[in-house]
Amino acid sequence: MSPGNVWPEALFDLVFIPNLDARLEELAGLAEQEEWHYHRTPPTEHQNPILYNYLRYTYTRLAEEEKIAVSDDGQLITFNLGLVTPNQEPIFALANHNHLSNARQPWHFQGWRRRGEYELIRFSQLPDMAHYFDDPAALVLDSRKELRINIEHIITENKERFPPPYDAMDNYALPSGDTQNRPYVDT
Repeated sequence: MSPGNVWPEALFDLVFIPNLDARLEELAGLAEQEEWHYHRTPPTEHQNPILYNYLRYTYTRLAEEEKIAVSDDGQLITFNLGLVTPNQEPIFALANHNHLSNARQPWHFQGWRRRGEYELIRFSQLPDMAHYFDDPAALVLDSRKELRINIEHIITENKERFPPPYDAMDNYALPSGDTQNRPYVDT
């Protein structure tokens, strides 16, 4: 594919990533430390399910925005993951042409690369990270509006997500604004 083409909506229609869980573990180790697994839900098919979903959905947005770059020689593609190393260096996914027989995807994953790594000099311009908001006001709570809390959904339907000691409290005690009778939790 070349610039101007419509990129597939799904990452795994574009790039073959062998040993996906091992690659996700590598990415988790390269990126600034985050919790990439769920604490209170049953295990999923991937060891880092949050990172797996993040990668899929970030790629989808990048494809919509056409922010996948092809190297100057046409042999590689890359996209900005929107993640950074502990030194705040952006991380990119890198892939080359897929030469596997019966390949379904046109590109084959090569690795996660920091912006300053050698392979990325083959791109005259690196792509930007995904952009989700045009209006920064969309990110700010308008305190002039009434906040209505769906207590049934938050408490009754999701009680298993509450950390101790809140998971053992009666449902009626959780939504009150009275924090004097609750233990202090240092976060």
